[in-house]
Amino acid sequence: MKKASWIVLVVMGAAVVIVSLISTWVAYSGTAYTVGDTPVAEIAAAHEGSGPALRGIRGTSAAYGAAYGILFLAIVLGPYRRGEVWAWWAILGSALALAAIAALRIPTLGVTLGIQAPLIVLGVVVLGLLLDAGRLRKAS
Repeated sequence: MKKASWIVLVVMGAAVVIVSLISTWVAYSGTAYTVGDTPVAEIAAAHEGSGPALRGIRGTSAAYGAAYGILFLAIVLGPYRRGEVWAWWAILGSALALAAIAALRIPTLGVTLGIQAPLIVLGVVVLGLLLDAGRLRKAS
């Protein structure tokens, strides 16, 4: 199960990096996308300077996503794979933080749009970690 655990986590980390790079492409290539129900081009036409700002926000978000994914992979492929218990907790903590901060959009903004991806990441990470939860018992 230990091997299955780190493989699931590597797949999740790689998916985060790939999706982040795709989002970077969308942000910086001029590809059409929407904010809510409104195309960025329409917002930019109505508000001077908002197009580059919105694309910059998306680009920065994508950069943080890619950085998270790369660091996640480094921990999974290094200390986690070697069986270091702190890495199990670090991976869980990062996935919980991602989901919790993303979930704040519901009470603060009143929207659920965008919450699905962080919850999917949390679910897959928890599944991957549970496949090797025995390391926690061995450590105590």
